[in-house]
Amino acid sequence: MSEEIIGKVSDFFARPIVAAIELTAALRLGDKIRIKGHTTDLELNVDSMQIDNVPVEQAKAGDSVGVKVPERVRKGDMVYKILG
Repeated sequence: MSEEIIGKVSDFFARPIVAAIELTAALRLGDKIRIKGHTTDLELNVDSMQIDNVPVEQAKAGDSVGVKVPERVRKGDMVYKILG
């Protein structure tokens, strides 16, 4: 499966476990993403996404979104959309 870079983690919140992601490409609910960094490598389906604490179904390049993640991610981790 191929991957394309769609953004970068700009912040992390421990409760609830949420990654703030600065998008460089579109993202929708249901998309499968991979977050990868020096000590991070996880794949997840985007089941919950918010902009300014408001649930959204899709976001575009330039948006900053909050996505629930199953474990800690770090500022600067790259976010990829898994294609196919």
